[in-house]
Amino acid sequence: MGPSTALANPPPRMTESYLANLPTDLLARAAAIRLAVFDVDGTLTDGRLHYGEDGRETKVFHVHDGLGLKRLQANGVQVAIITARISHPVALRAEELDIAHVYQGQGDKRACLRELLEALNLTPAQAAFVGDDLPDLAPMRLAGLAVAVANAHPWLAAQAHWQTRHRGGEGAVREVCDLILLAQGKAEAERERWQ
Repeated sequence: MGPSTALANPPPRMTESYLANLPTDLLARAAAIRLAVFDVDGTLTDGRLHYGEDGRETKVFHVHDGLGLKRLQANGVQVAIITARISHPVALRAEELDIAHVYQGQGDKRACLRELLEALNLTPAQAAFVGDDLPDLAPMRLAGLAVAVANAHPWLAAQAHWQTRHRGGEGAVREVCDLILLAQGKAEAERERWQ
């Protein structure tokens, strides 16, 4: 394929192929988001727990998710992590991505989300919560946009406003970031930024 062929056949626009034909209600919910909150295990990771011989835990994060979170923040949407477990790799990844709101060891994620909303002077309708399993159900019910990853527990998926195509730890978080940017009219500018 020569250069002229490549220019004659540009890749499809994000709105034409990726996240196309989304319900109006979903886009309205995503347009209102000022805070996107994510679970870790099973959402930012694939849910598997890896332990070394020394007992230390390691986690694997997807680079696509990381860039999505950075671009979300660059476009004025705050990002938070709320997780029931405590893990040093989570703190390291959050620091790398400049995520200021990191809450580990949270047995009551809904209460944590409510306190965060109050601290940021935001309403529940301005928050998205993304999760994969039963501890995420209560904060999802509070949030204006509830998202379940593709491999979420069925009870969670049934309560979600939207379910990603990708599994947790495999690009699901990026889908959510792209959805919010699309709904807020920033997707095309983001796409053009990288050309």
